Amino acid sequence: MLSQLVLATANPGKRHEFDRLLAPLGVTVLDQGSLGVEPAPEPYGTFLENALTKARHASTQTGLPALADDSGICVPSLAGAPGVHSARYADPVAGLVQDQANNQKLVASLKGVTDRQAMYVTILVLVLSPDDPLPIVAQGTWVGQVIDHPRGDHGFGYDPHFLLPELGLTAAELDAVQKNEISHRAQAMRMLIKTLRDRALIRE
Repeated sequence: MLSQLVLATANPGKRHEFDRLLAPLGVTVLDQGSLGVEPAPEPYGTFLENALTKARHASTQTGLPALADDSGICVPSLAGAPGVHSARYADPVAGLVQDQANNQKLVASLKGVTDRQAMYVTILVLVLSPDDPLPIVAQGTWVGQVIDHPRGDHGFGYDPHFLLPELGLTAAELDAVQKNEISHRAQAMRMLIKTLRDRALIRE
């Protein structure tokens, strides 16, 4: 049975979401930073390759099962950008930059563009050991639209500019309970949990 795992991210917002989703299943989420694990390089052009690299790196460093998330926002009108570069969209050379700067660049890139459709994407990869030959992979997508002016105080990343037309709310206007029901990460987590149950790795 899976009782604990190391989460391969330095993002406190993601850590908080995974805590809320996994705690009811009896799985303790450990932060890789607290275990002395430095973030892995993310050199690839796809969410899947980056997530797998991060999961294997964290498991290698700790000897524990590791869960990695690679997420971002893809805008078809921008040929899928920011994509895997979402966290560093405003300055790819620098380290992680402020969410506000990323959002400002996204809005500026869409100036004069009619098609504002966007899609949040999450790929989750769980490895039980560094050399796990059968990683568990789960994917979630969340379709919305990019708006120019931010709304809402919850969430992180691009949430204040990510409008859900069917609700008339941005992702940042949803409370944690609502978001954990419908977000891209929640969808991916449901898929991951189903696989864990199918493989008898967590309690029913």
